[in-house]
Amino acid sequence: MLLIDENGEKQGEMPIEAALDAAAEAGLDLIEVSPTANPPVCKLADFGKLKYAEQKKKAEARKKQKTQDIKEIKMRPNIDTHDYEVKTKSMRRFFEDGDKVKITLRFRGREMAHQDRGMVIFDRVKADFGDIAKVEFEPKLEGRQMIMVMAPR
Repeated sequence: MLLIDENGEKQGEMPIEAALDAAAEAGLDLIEVSPTANPPVCKLADFGKLKYAEQKKKAEARKKQKTQDIKEIKMRPNIDTHDYEVKTKSMRRFFEDGDKVKITLRFRGREMAHQDRGMVIFDRVKADFGDIAKVEFEPKLEGRQMIMVMAPR
């Protein structure tokens, strides 16, 4: 096997017993780095420190990754202009944060007869956010509510 010491320098090829003796002499562990290589490569290092460093690296990578949440905005078919503006303001903030937005339009009572009004509102939302978001799930009627999902570009 090929042995690499704690400083990263090659010590050359040697039998396993000699490598184990060198590890015991240095007070370190013999760690197999590349078992498939010919000859296999082993390194002298403190196994506890190596595992700790790996664990820290994984935790740091987990900390940096961004999860994408789905935020929900609920509207009604006869929404007023100011209410619509307030909803779009929060939707814009969600898109800037990198979150998806699920827009739910709820119909009550006789409003079910005017589903075209719901499509008009969804078309307006698509037009307002066409530059910063794309439609991921086209408007679809599910029971008494119409749903559309948009994701940031």
